[in-house]
Amino acid sequence: MSRVFLLSANVVTEPYPVYPLGMAVIAGALDRVGHTLRQFDFLAADQSEEALRAALLDFAPEVVCLSLRNIDNVDSFDGEEGWYLARTRRLTALVRETTKAPLIVGGPAFSIMPEAILDYLGADCGVVGEGERVLVGLLEDWAAGRPLPRLASEPGAGLSGAEMAAPLLVPELVAFYRERSGMANLQTKRGCPFHCAYCTYPGLEGKVFRCRPPEAVVDDIERLQREHGIDQLFFTDSIFNDPAGHYLTVAEEILRRGVQLRWSAFFRPQGLGSPELALLKESGLYALELGTDAASDATLAGLGKGLTFAEVEAVNRACVAARLPCAHFVIFGGPGETAATVREGLANLARLEQTVVFAFSGIRLLSKSPLHARAIHEGLVTADQSLLHPLYYYAPGLDREGMNGTIEQAFHGRRDRIFPPSEGQKRMQVMQDFGFRGLLWDKLIAFDKPRRGHGRR
Repeated sequence: MSRVFLLSANVVTEPYPVYPLGMAVIAGALDRVGHTLRQFDFLAADQSEEALRAALLDFAPEVVCLSLRNIDNVDSFDGEEGWYLARTRRLTALVRETTKAPLIVGGPAFSIMPEAILDYLGADCGVVGEGERVLVGLLEDWAAGRPLPRLASEPGAGLSGAEMAAPLLVPELVAFYRERSGMANLQTKRGCPFHCAYCTYPGLEGKVFRCRPPEAVVDDIERLQREHGIDQLFFTDSIFNDPAGHYLTVAEEILRRGVQLRWSAFFRPQGLGSPELALLKESGLYALELGTDAASDATLAGLGKGLTFAEVEAVNRACVAARLPCAHFVIFGGPGETAATVREGLANLARLEQTVVFAFSGIRLLSKSPLHARAIHEGLVTADQSLLHPLYYYAPGLDREGMNGTIEQAFHGRRDRIFPPSEGQKRMQVMQDFGFRGLLWDKLIAFDKPRRGHGRR
């Protein structure tokens, strides 16, 4: 067995700091087979290069594994300022200067553009996709004297839900994120069967949902509560409300065990009505983040969402009726966007009551997304053009500056409508400075006082 140093390079705190769950899951897999581990979170270490260097020297690793969560912040207003790989390359250089141990890089961001990122960072080896089984095998081969490959990946369909490793959490890191965000995070499934044009989830995790057993999910929740005092959780699934209803069985298991919990997740704004929301709320759901993505039927179709704005409105009404805050995340400028659809979309969004809307301008092009092929076909990029630095898709012929101005005008003076994205971060920071923790945007919604007997039991 080897001495393995696991390094989380993420230092993003927008909209709030997030526990490095990927590193923890890999740690869980390596711990089960007997490796000696050290988990180091660069953010929790106050981004101190001196602390990282000291930890490497103290631990004396035989292998270093770096987890890469994001390439950039997907905000077209920030451009290069929102690009994270340069700071990650500085970390890899520090690792190289401090130890002769081979450097393996992985994580969701790496898997989107593995060849380009591996070249840029200068690591020895890269793991594409799920790393639990792949990394265990790589370390076995390396310990036996076989050289590390340039790239390694999980063959076939990947791990089943039952095979997915439970995260190995570090108490000091949990305490750090509990203090900063008030939440921990957990995954109930991987994969996504939908065909949203911009999305990389199907390419990264597969085109079907692979669900963890509800009992295993709630085991993890109880462990978080028992060992770390966690009472608020965010489920990081690509989409929580899968059509087959696995998400409802998780809620039922939470209720069956009597777990007291406040939780939130990403939801698809389709097929969520009063019965589903009532069950979820009883299990502890307190707010929903909705991947609405577009604001008119034309642009929803352009993104391949497979739903209509009428369905979005129906879900919003159901959330209001259930007194559950919800936030819609919407991108303007995608396929089919025109000045007319921008106006139509803003009128549609204005009809959504008791909700927060976060709007974005342009769609970050990524190589594992269908939108990249469309951009090539439309002549917006070439097939060999690097996407390592941020490039954004806008519908051909669209006046993006005029669009941005129209959105700003429509949202002006409304605290529940956020554009550009940096405006939301400013508002969140004010609430954090006053001691608020959690999602924070849900504090922007105020329902009337509940009727007697209404609400969670």
